[in-house]
Amino acid sequence: MFNKEIYTQRREELRKRMSNGVIVLFGNNESPCNYPANGYYPFRQDSSFLYYFGLRRDGLVGVIDIDNATEMLIGDDIDIEDIVWYGSVDSVSDMAAQTGITATAPMKELKAICDKAHNTGRKVHFLPPYRYDTKIQIMDLLGIHPSQQKEAASVELIKAVISMRQCKTDIEIAEIEKACAIGYRMHTHAMQMTRPGLTEKYVGGQVNGMAHSLGEHESFATIFTQHGEIMHGNPSYNILESGRLALCDAGAENKENYCSDNTRTFPVNGKFTQKQLEIYSIVEACHDYALEVAKPGVLWYDVHMNVCRLMTEKLKELGLMKGDTQAAVQAGAHAMFLPHGLGHMMGLDVHDMEGLGQNYVGFDEEIQPSTQFGTNALRCGKRLQEGFVMTDEPGIYFIPDLIDDWRSQGLHKDFINYELVETYKDFGGIRLEDDILITKDGCRFLGDNIIPYHPKDVEAFMAENL
Repeated sequence: MFNKEIYTQRREELRKRMSNGVIVLFGNNESPCNYPANGYYPFRQDSSFLYYFGLRRDGLVGVIDIDNATEMLIGDDIDIEDIVWYGSVDSVSDMAAQTGITATAPMKELKAICDKAHNTGRKVHFLPPYRYDTKIQIMDLLGIHPSQQKEAASVELIKAVISMRQCKTDIEIAEIEKACAIGYRMHTHAMQMTRPGLTEKYVGGQVNGMAHSLGEHESFATIFTQHGEIMHGNPSYNILESGRLALCDAGAENKENYCSDNTRTFPVNGKFTQKQLEIYSIVEACHDYALEVAKPGVLWYDVHMNVCRLMTEKLKELGLMKGDTQAAVQAGAHAMFLPHGLGHMMGLDVHDMEGLGQNYVGFDEEIQPSTQFGTNALRCGKRLQEGFVMTDEPGIYFIPDLIDDWRSQGLHKDFINYELVETYKDFGGIRLEDDILITKDGCRFLGDNIIPYHPKDVEAFMAENL
């Protein structure tokens, strides 16, 4: 938790960006597994609640009265039976003081606060809920059915929160750098451990252990797989095989819940084949090109599309694509190989603020999401600003089912050499991902140490750690 002045200033700034009414920010509750006392899933506080209040206990709600410039922390004190099992915790009033608030109330009072606002014609602002218990709570408080709550959420509040959270301050950047340091340890540990005969599950578990031992936990479910063509290939019990590529997409949350997110792809036996190196080098070039062109004032959409054109040109050199590059990309033929976006915002969420609505977070009045396959998975397209933290994650994938589907329909046959693509069906996929900060005149890597990704560096690192 930062010092209380930071949270006081953030809440004051939020009030200034709103017109009138009452803001209700819901913290998260515990998420038990199978039965109430099994706290298998680690508690994770809601990120917007964290941003404005900094408190990590479950069962809390923050209320900000815009018109009267007052604040209140709502929550119930822990009873003695819970203290016996989990230990003593701060009272709600103590926690309120820690975040610069003097007024508190038990949870039963929240209904009266919402009713009073409603009865006096004042709007109750809330963010789109993503947990079912919060949806039930909102229905009880405001009478809005869960199926209607996404549309009923306050667009004014959504835009105000995004406008504050999207540009990271120096203190936030320092925390993200700490998460990146843990991410470096996770990925280099995976590279050190990977060898034929182990299971994906074993290496993936070791990666998770590093995140838990050095920070809070992983920032998302770790991907470690020989089937890199599967976007979310969670570790299986499959045995790692010599000659295959392993893709590791993993990140950490540090103790302040700021995130990292990196991907590396490397040979299980420590040595790239020529075929693997040819595809890898294209992804490497696209990764580095994005670093050259990303800067304030540039549309992230344009960075993405320029990467797609570069990738298409280089795939043409290998004979996998053909025809006019601009026409191929405009038609969406490149999405056979890159069916996702170049990157996303990152901060307190690994996909920062995505729960607030991608149309608001990654897009704006100037640019809206594409509906074209592949490009529709681009999570951010708007103009970059100094302080944005983005992921740079191009990839090339050979997805057998997608190849068969497109070929059977004759899709993009003027741009894709299906005969040659057929010979890559057992290839898998390659992705390289790093976290970058948009600076005053460009961008830079986040983290003091860069996880090896140039082919010679990868092979040398793995050889040194056999």
